[in-house]
Amino acid sequence: MIPAWVDGQLTPVGKLEVHQRGLRHKAVSVFVLDKGRVLIQRRALGKYHTPGLWANTCCTHPRWDEDPAACAVRRLREELGIVNLFPAFTDRVEYRADVGNGLIEHELVDIFVAEAGPDLSVSPDPEEVMETRWVDLYDLAAEVRRAPAKFTPWLHIYMTEHMARIFGQTVGVGR
Repeated sequence: MIPAWVDGQLTPVGKLEVHQRGLRHKAVSVFVLDKGRVLIQRRALGKYHTPGLWANTCCTHPRWDEDPAACAVRRLREELGIVNLFPAFTDRVEYRADVGNGLIEHELVDIFVAEAGPDLSVSPDPEEVMETRWVDLYDLAAEVRRAPAKFTPWLHIYMTEHMARIFGQTVGVGR
């Protein structure tokens, strides 16, 4: 059960039902950075929507009454095996996107950013993540614009519409 709005009231609703009905719901997205590079993940092929697409470091729906910051820390651990990293809240973004198979993400997302230390260990859960890579933030923005079908709709939205809000930077044509 995840927190979703039904008739204007925040209500616990099953995750699949939320996406089938396109209900507005709470979410958390995390970006882990390292000196201008961002860690992205390719979603496992067993995911019920957007399998095999590249996404931000991690994202999820908070549990009912779960603090968004605690959710961000939990999900870093569960998806990527990242521990002892405490992302900072940077912004809240709302978006609505078709994620295929008749499913809609309509999320109110608390976005967190963390700077990785030199000893960051990443051990992805293969049920969640099939691949990870570090990519320069500006190269990622360019790649998302060039080949949007390789990326989740939400990463496309973050990188094309909200990059300055999330990272405190602007994307130019060149660097």
